Amino acid sequence: MSVSDADIAFALELFEGIGPLTTRKMMGGLCLYSEGTIFAMLHSDGAILLKGQGDFKTVLGDAGWQPWTYTRKDGAASSMPYWFVPDDVLDDADLACDWARRALAVLR
Repeated sequence: MSVSDADIAFALELFEGIGPLTTRKMMGGLCLYSEGTIFAMLHSDGAILLKGQGDFKTVLGDAGWQPWTYTRKDGAASSMPYWFVPDDVLDDADLACDWARRALAVLR
């Protein structure tokens, strides 16, 4: 499964307030970059995830964001430093950009 053009357009519109964005397709999904820094990912199922590093991971968890976890082929649980963007943030581009700026502040 790969991301749809509609999902890509939605993600780009959601974060357009942070400035010019670039993208790169990876593993059926799409990575979103601001000034060369990856800050979000569009999963192949259409979900949008924000990258969380350092203390920002705690902020995301405290705000109720869910981390991306998955099960490996050997049955072991694993996670990536990405957090699912909640529906209320997906519905508010200004809020989504505020969160993206907070993520980028830690990532740069």
